[in-house]
Amino acid sequence: MKPFLSLVAVLALGAAAASSAQPLPKGTALKPPADAGAQPDVPVELMKQITKRLAADDFEGRAPSTPVEPKVLDYIVAQFKAAGLQPGNKGEWLQPVPTVEITGDKYTPLTVTGAGKALSFKPATDYVAASYRVTPKTQVKDSELVFVGYGINAPELGWNDYAGIDMKGKTAVILVNDPDYADEGEQGLFKGRRMTYYGRWTYKFEEAARQGATAALIVHDTFPAAYGWNVVNSSWTGAQYYVQSPNDGMDQTVANGWVQKPVAEAILKAAGKDLAALTKAAQTKGFKAVPLGLKVGFGFDNAIRRSTSNNVVGVLPGKTRPDEVVLYSAHWDHLGHCTADKTGDDICNGAVDNADGVAAMTAIAKMNAEAGAAERSQVFVALTLEESGLLGSEYYAANPIYPLDHTVGGVNMDALLPAGRAKSYTQTGGDKSELGDFYRKALTARGLTDVPEDHPERGGYYRSDHFSLAKRGVPMFNIERSNDLVEGGTAAGEKIAQAYTDDHYHAPSDQYSDAWDWSGITQDVELLYDLGRELADGSMWPNWRQGDEFRAIRDKACTAATKGCNTK
Repeated sequence: MKPFLSLVAVLALGAAAASSAQPLPKGTALKPPADAGAQPDVPVELMKQITKRLAADDFEGRAPSTPVEPKVLDYIVAQFKAAGLQPGNKGEWLQPVPTVEITGDKYTPLTVTGAGKALSFKPATDYVAASYRVTPKTQVKDSELVFVGYGINAPELGWNDYAGIDMKGKTAVILVNDPDYADEGEQGLFKGRRMTYYGRWTYKFEEAARQGATAALIVHDTFPAAYGWNVVNSSWTGAQYYVQSPNDGMDQTVANGWVQKPVAEAILKAAGKDLAALTKAAQTKGFKAVPLGLKVGFGFDNAIRRSTSNNVVGVLPGKTRPDEVVLYSAHWDHLGHCTADKTGDDICNGAVDNADGVAAMTAIAKMNAEAGAAERSQVFVALTLEESGLLGSEYYAANPIYPLDHTVGGVNMDALLPAGRAKSYTQTGGDKSELGDFYRKALTARGLTDVPEDHPERGGYYRSDHFSLAKRGVPMFNIERSNDLVEGGTAAGEKIAQAYTDDHYHAPSDQYSDAWDWSGITQDVELLYDLGRELADGSMWPNWRQGDEFRAIRDKACTAATKGCNTK
C-alpha cells in the first residue's frame, strides 16, 4: 500500500465520450441509506474471521509467487464462493499475472564528458538507476544530455517541454513534480500545490520513452519530491518488479534513474548553466528544452527472474445490463518474511495492509448477493503484487477481463485502519470527476462532511491500485476516512493513525487483534456499499472534469466504444 495513514477507498467511474458525456442531472440523489432495510447488515464477524485468517503466521505474510500463494488463493476463492460470487474470468477464479524481477548489480560511476575534466558520480550515493528492459546488461554510452524542464507533454494544457527537439539517442534531465508545485493554492495550470499525474516520476519516465530518449534522469529535490534521497536510494537499489510485456520492455528507455540535486547542479555548471535559473524558466509556458553540450555514460548488470502470481476474480452478474461493470478491488499480497523484530519474528502479517481490505471487499460482495442482483454486473478482484508497484492492477488494466470502456466504476479497499467512526471523509486527488457529486450526496445522506485532503503535494492519488485504471482513462476518485473521530475527535484519530505508521506499517507487528475497534471499518463498508450499489443499479456514465489529465484518454476510448461508455 501507499504509506498513508487511514482508509484508502476508491470509486472508479466510467465516462461518456466528449460528444456524449452526460453531466449528472440536477437533483440526482442517492437512495436514502437510512431507511430501514435499505442496506443489508454489514457482516462484521465475517470481516474479523477473514482478516484473522489472512494475517495468520502460516500464511507467512502472503508474499506472491512463493510456495504459500496457492494456500492463500484457495482461501480467498472459498470466501468468494461462500459470499455468493461466481468465477469471474470466463469460468475461472484466477487471472495469472506474469512478472519479471530485475536486480541491478556492478554499477559503474555516472560519468559526464564534454567540458574539460570529466565528472564522475558514485552509484547509490550520487545516482540510482534501473532498466525496464529485460536484458542482462544495461549500457548508456556517450548519450547527449538535454535539460527538458519538467518533462511534460500535456496537449490539453498547451504544454510540451519536448517541443522542437529530437530525443533519439539523448538522455533527458528532468525536474521532479510539476511547474507550479510551490504555489500555496490549487489555481495554477497544474493545480498548484496539488500534484497532478504529470508530476509523478512514473509519468516522466513513460513520456521520455514516448519521446524516444535513450535514458531519463530525474533531479531529486526533497520538498517537491515529498521524500528524501534515502527513500529514493532504498527503493532503487534492490530488486525491481515489472509486468512482463510481449517485447520485454524494449519500447522503454535503456535506463531510468535519479540524481542528487548537487549532482545536477554540478553537471549544469559544467555546461555553463545554472539549475536554479533553468528551473525558473521551466515553470513558464513555452519553455524550450536546452541541449547541454555534454555526454553521459553509465552501466550495470541485471539478474533476471520470471514468475507468475494471480489475481482472484469473482462476479455477480447484472440483471438487465450484464455487460456494464462496477469493479471492486483490494490487494491480497503483503511482504512475506521481512526484517525481524526484537523477538525474532520476521513475518510481516499485513493484517491492516491489506487483509482487512480483502475482508471488507468480501463483506460488500456478500451484502450485494443478499440484496439481489443489481442492474449491472459487479466484479470483485483480489489483486496481487500491489506491494511490488501496483502490478496486479496494472496487469488487469492492461489486460482487462471486462472492457474498460464498459467499466462504469468501482471501489478499491486498501488498509482500513481499525478505529472509531469518523465525522468526515476526504477526496484524495481533489474533485477530479463528476462522481464527486455522488460522493457529497452520499455523505450528506449519512450526516457526514467532506474535508480537504492533507498534503495534496504528495500525490497520494497516484499511489494505489485504482491508479492503474485511472491512467487508462477510467474516471476514478479516492476517498479516505478522516482522523476526526466521533469519540475523541482529531486528537484521538491522529494518535491511532500515527501509532500505526510509526509502530506497525510494513512491520511484523501489523497483526490481527481481537481488541480491534471495527466501527470505523464498518462505517467505510456502509458508505462504499451505498456508492457501489448506486452505480450498479444506475444508468449514469459520469466523466472526468474538463481539463483533468485523464479526460482526453477516456473520451477517445468512449468515442471508439461499442455501447458501454459511448451510450448516449
